Amino acid sequence: MGACCTCQRGHKLEGKNHHNHNHHKTHHSYFEEKNNNNGEHEEGEDDYQSIVGRGDLGANIRLCGFSKFVSMYSQQGKKGINQDAMTVWENFGGQKGMIFCGVFDGHGPSGHKVARYVRDTLPSKLSSSNVISANRWGAQKDDESNNPVFDAWKDKFIKSFKEMDEELEGDGSIESYCSGTTAVTLIKQGEHLVVGNLGDSRAIICTRDDKNELVAKQLTVDLKPNLPAEYERIKSCEGRVMAMEEEPNIYRVWMPDQDCPGLAMARAFGDFCLKDFGLISVPEVYYRKLTEKDEFIVLASDGLWDVLSNNEVIRIVASARKRSIAARLVVHHAVRAWKYKYPCAKVDDCAVVCLFLKRQKPLLTKSLSEVTELSLNYSEIATSKNCSPNSKIDDGLDTLLNYQVKEVKDPNVATGLNDDHKKSSSRHARYLSRRKSTVNF
Repeated sequence: MGACCTCQRGHKLEGKNHHNHNHHKTHHSYFEEKNNNNGEHEEGEDDYQSIVGRGDLGANIRLCGFSKFVSMYSQQGKKGINQDAMTVWENFGGQKGMIFCGVFDGHGPSGHKVARYVRDTLPSKLSSSNVISANRWGAQKDDESNNPVFDAWKDKFIKSFKEMDEELEGDGSIESYCSGTTAVTLIKQGEHLVVGNLGDSRAIICTRDDKNELVAKQLTVDLKPNLPAEYERIKSCEGRVMAMEEEPNIYRVWMPDQDCPGLAMARAFGDFCLKDFGLISVPEVYYRKLTEKDEFIVLASDGLWDVLSNNEVIRIVASARKRSIAARLVVHHAVRAWKYKYPCAKVDDCAVVCLFLKRQKPLLTKSLSEVTELSLNYSEIATSKNCSPNSKIDDGLDTLLNYQVKEVKDPNVATGLNDDHKKSSSRHARYLSRRKSTVNF
């Protein structure tokens, strides 16, 4: 076990001032504005009640709340501070109707600071793109092949994510050596959708099939360490991928010679203790040309996807009687599912952004109570909420610091190194030097 990953601090580290901080001051009062007696938001003509600032080129920034086409909600789990963050930029890049959405799931001791820092900084890097001009798409193909505008956006995403990670590493006020965040982001420009994903948060789209039935399509891939390409990259960099004995289905990334940090994803911002050993901050970027069959998009942290299926999520959103409460309903169902599926575990943080693609109209004729009764009856999953020694416990932890790995469950996936194989990292040395100047041990 290595002291480098204990992340023990003699005093609390304060995060740096957020980029363009005047545009990101959170007004807590908007949680209380225009609520009815049931505590639900009432939609009205004023769609700007949850705008918390103005971004580059006049974009409207939301950190929670709702508008005509957006519903956002986040809830703290039972593990401590809420490490999830989210943002929506409307009129992104100064283009009317263009939108940026992002959900960021922090992990590690300072994961909440990393998630908020990326939330407040990454959109500005993307909005500076000269690709934004709405007329540049023209008559493009429906897929990613030979699509020069998508290629330009993909390059911009990769460059912006790289700059974001470098800026984070250079900021000594945020502990990001053993802390990091995922990022699932999208830019909607007319009928064109570009999605950039880093880590295991997820984006799905609700569309209609040939029978006009609502179906879920996953827009991103959960970038877990046991995916073949991810595993091979990590292995080639001398990192280790293995599952713990009590979590045989959760593969984690470990340093070559230390049983830490046990990161449950293959890509992330931050987590610089693993950046020399296969963890990267390069996003997977996807393109989709939207059609009349597409209804809405849902972005969320893994606290949601760990307990709800893609189809369950779209049914909950589609059955919401008001768009403004759609994200909140999804989160509430996720919390309920956590309690039934993992009665011995601590509920994870959840953050959800719903982006609706059309003007509001009923999507499901069944009421929410009927949907809940038919497809979300979790009491059948757990016959008893009492914990037994054999009960499955899944706390949904993304990192495990200083954990002693006892057994590799799958020799075809996991890899180890000889005890005498030690690799020192220049990044590790820089981190220790920086900590000596800022932290009392």
